[in-house]
Amino acid sequence: MKTHGVRWIAFVALVTLVTLVALVLPAGSRLDAQGKGTIKIATQSPLSGGQAALGEGIKLATQLAIEKLKAPLEKTGFKVELVPFDDQAKPDVGVANAKNIIADPSILVVIGHLNSGLAIPSSEVYKEASLAMVSPANTNPTVTDRGYPNVFRVCGRDDVQGAVGAEFAKSLGIKTAYVIHDKTTYGQGVAEFFKAEAEKKGIKVLAFEGTEEKSNFDPLVTPIKARNPDLIYFGGLYEQAGPFFKQAREKGVKSKFMGPDGMDSSDLTRIAGKAVVGMYYTSVSGPVSVYPQAKQFAEEYKKKFGKNPEPFAAQAYDATAIALRAIQTAAKSGAAPSREDVSGAIHKIKHTGLTGTIEFDQKGDPKKALYFVLQVTSDDPDKWGDNREVKRLVIAAPSAKM
Repeated sequence: MKTHGVRWIAFVALVTLVTLVALVLPAGSRLDAQGKGTIKIATQSPLSGGQAALGEGIKLATQLAIEKLKAPLEKTGFKVELVPFDDQAKPDVGVANAKNIIADPSILVVIGHLNSGLAIPSSEVYKEASLAMVSPANTNPTVTDRGYPNVFRVCGRDDVQGAVGAEFAKSLGIKTAYVIHDKTTYGQGVAEFFKAEAEKKGIKVLAFEGTEEKSNFDPLVTPIKARNPDLIYFGGLYEQAGPFFKQAREKGVKSKFMGPDGMDSSDLTRIAGKAVVGMYYTSVSGPVSVYPQAKQFAEEYKKKFGKNPEPFAAQAYDATAIALRAIQTAAKSGAAPSREDVSGAIHKIKHTGLTGTIEFDQKGDPKKALYFVLQVTSDDPDKWGDNREVKRLVIAAPSAKM
């Protein structure tokens, strides 16, 4: 009887100790203790500032993809989490975030960035830790031309996009063009590719100018009006192009407007209004409406977040789906995979998603990518997804031709 009493006291003490430990540990720790640990997917995109519309779209689409597609990994005992980072569209912030990201060993993939000027220096940091970066939006050739084994993109490239824009301009009967860029890696790069191809096609480029101005464009508009080009091409992003286009129309400039996928945001019409109705832009993404497979995604996105998905959101969803498949493949031994194993698995994936079939070449480019020419049809931001698709091309990555 005495022995049983001692045993009972010991049992009660053990139960009490376990209960106390459970109360002290945070909820996440209790989950991890029961499973194999937490696997994290990070995003890097501008969540504040003038480019937040596109940056938030990348984050929210990644969040939706994780919620919809994490079940197979979680059934094997892992917890899957999103860790969003705001790079503020500033290279120094992106690099600082990248250093924090690689310091967390549970982060196995980064979905991002929006801006090539951030992706390039940040990916130098990811490379040090063999951390996979799957970009939904970075188009500058340098992103993948360095041949890093951990860097991928699901979209096309500016050396192709710029040429597509110039070829379309020629088809419009454009004889003279005034080319402006925002002095960023992305904006200047795509403008240079447009200029080179335009000149090959016989279009006379009257000027090639960079500007960091964001509000008063009089010094730029005045000489443009005097030279009266058939076309103004703006290599850059909507937050800067919108005020420029608006002021140009207000000053009486009659030229056609064109730009690359940096124009591809509903915020362009929110800023510029009627000034950009009728303008053309090229895109490696386009509105979600151009992808038949993305209809359900668009409905779920709007239901969950109360807004339409921005361009590059569908690409972010596909990039996340690829990342989750790669992690699951690399984790088949039952243990959390290494970052190197995840990058290796991404290279081997052939994924059919919202935006089509994605398969990577040796550089990390999609073997074939979609390029669009679109036209703004309304000054209502809510109707951005209804912009007219003028042309669609499927073009092999330059690296695949070598």
